[in-house]
Amino acid sequence: MNILLIATNRHGRYMTNIQAQPLPIGLAYIAGYLDPERHTTKMLDLMFADDYLGDVERAMKDFQPGLVGLSIRNLDNGSNLNPQSVLPITKQVTDLIRSISQATIVCGGPAFSILPYECFDYIGPDMGITGSGGDSFSDLADRLERGESYKDLPGLVYRADDKIIVTEQQMTTGVMKPPRLEDLDLDRYSEAGFGIGVITKWFGNQTPSRSAPSNDQDRHNLRPFEEVVAEVKDLRHRLGLSKFFFIANGFNVPPDHAKSFCQALIDSDLEIEWNTGLVPRSCDQELIGLMKEAGCGLVIIGDLVVDAYDPEDLSVRLDQMLQVCRLCEEGDLPYTVGQTFGAPGETRETVERKLVFLRDINPAVANLRVGIRMLPGSRSTEQARSDGQIFDDGDLIHPTFYVAESVKDWIVGHLQNEASQRSSWSVD
Repeated sequence: MNILLIATNRHGRYMTNIQAQPLPIGLAYIAGYLDPERHTTKMLDLMFADDYLGDVERAMKDFQPGLVGLSIRNLDNGSNLNPQSVLPITKQVTDLIRSISQATIVCGGPAFSILPYECFDYIGPDMGITGSGGDSFSDLADRLERGESYKDLPGLVYRADDKIIVTEQQMTTGVMKPPRLEDLDLDRYSEAGFGIGVITKWFGNQTPSRSAPSNDQDRHNLRPFEEVVAEVKDLRHRLGLSKFFFIANGFNVPPDHAKSFCQALIDSDLEIEWNTGLVPRSCDQELIGLMKEAGCGLVIIGDLVVDAYDPEDLSVRLDQMLQVCRLCEEGDLPYTVGQTFGAPGETRETVERKLVFLRDINPAVANLRVGIRMLPGSRSTEQARSDGQIFDDGDLIHPTFYVAESVKDWIVGHLQNEASQRSSWSVD
């Protein structure tokens, strides 16, 4: 069967001061799961397209796929000041395919998994898949090709008797197959962002329960670093790639694993450049030194978005971030940092404490985010309802942000004034 995989993400903005088009690595991994003996697979990436609907129409008519997979990376661009939903593009693509083909359309991706009922209803595919999706999509393709039943697949979303059904997800096999990158504009992506993505930790339905000890959570999703190094080596030699982004929810945790990973990269003598993200804890000068020696050129230090009600907790979090920033500065490792304003309990005092922290560091870029993107079940969503806001979870499919009432009227202007005095600061 011919299978067309389409990456619908066309938003390429990481920070106001940094343009970064992220390669659709999730879709590339999905392509790697498909059996080449059974299926002919083609990838269509809309990121750089001048006429994305025209490209879709030509691909459908020329390739004649029986199955189309649509990957939705984000619900929106994450900006409160300039919000842009990405879902209308996916719906346009779906409607176009419907008008010219009888192919089965399947949606998936991280954004789809957040609100599967709402995304399915809005976009209107034949089916959807939640979670990491590699095993389920591959199995679905095989069953469709054989004409077999598929509604028992884990993570499947479909409509029956005018109701949207979502089957329970299951743990993945734990075996990650190499991504298929050949159909992507790798040279352009290498220049357009932080590097070619390589997953170093599992995500989604590999995550343990919230009650699990922190150390267990840190280790639960790890890919063996030997496996990751082997994948990088293959991409380096087979495709000539030299710039990578290691995708991890905190490269530095657990620190012993991160250090072993860096040492393995050093020993491999691959001579690559890479970037990654750090969480503001579990970091020391030894790790920063190993990262630098292993080829790390930039780290993204993410802020821990917490309520501002507890001054002591806020102080601890800011101190943790400051320590990691200082380690990077001492180790001559460039970094970017983010700071969120407007969380529940935010006041002029807490805003000023965050600004004092930002003034005291020297990042390549500091992104000052206004508000918290509300999602079902999040603390900001619960707080918004406690504040008297009325909305359904389904409304959160559109860009919706929480900003504390105590700062809402003045926070944007105040931050923009601060940022105007520093070229490396941006407000989003």
